[in-house]
Amino acid sequence: MVKEAYKFSLPPLLAGAAVLFFFRETTLGMWAGAILIFLGAFVLYFFRDPERTPPADADAVVSPADGRVTEIVEEEFEGRPGKRVSIFLSVWDVHVNRAPVAGRVRKVEYRPGRFYAAMRSRASQENEQNVFTVETDRGEMSFKQIAGWIARRVVSWKAAGDAVATGERVGLIRFGSRMDVWLPPEAEIVAEKGQFVSAGSSTLARWPHAGGKPAE
Repeated sequence: MVKEAYKFSLPPLLAGAAVLFFFRETTLGMWAGAILIFLGAFVLYFFRDPERTPPADADAVVSPADGRVTEIVEEEFEGRPGKRVSIFLSVWDVHVNRAPVAGRVRKVEYRPGRFYAAMRSRASQENEQNVFTVETDRGEMSFKQIAGWIARRVVSWKAAGDAVATGERVGLIRFGSRMDVWLPPEAEIVAEKGQFVSAGSSTLARWPHAGGKPAE
């Protein structure tokens, strides 16, 4: 469980318990108390943080988020050609984000912006976001935590200079959102549009294997 869960869940849980105690003899009180307790319980569910096991494949680039792949497109990033994989997180998905590769964080850039629905393509460029750039033995790659219409807070737990392992927890997005992963052209995308992926365990792409050939 992410520690933020208690800050957000305790107020409705305590309020619901108080309403049920003082107004338990009224229908309105029973409904109000039940709704508040349900809301608090949902917040606890939302902030769950299950353990994940990265694949043994050393060439694997894993998903940084739980959700559904909505876009796989050719796209430049900071003037470099590459590919972008976008993942949409619904409110039912785990929102703890994980490093897709092992390496060292070169920078984490916060970009203020709008709060368009995360399913829209323009959210990738215009919404509030944290952009992570990671240096690896295979090259540099980037990924973004993107706020959405419901999710209005992106939280980074890493800073420039930090080392990260594949699948390590790096941050959190609150309540429905999107994550983008940018990879250089030589990376082979293996995920498919419409596929559901899990943070830290599902393979999105593979780096070229030694000798320039992808891993079997």
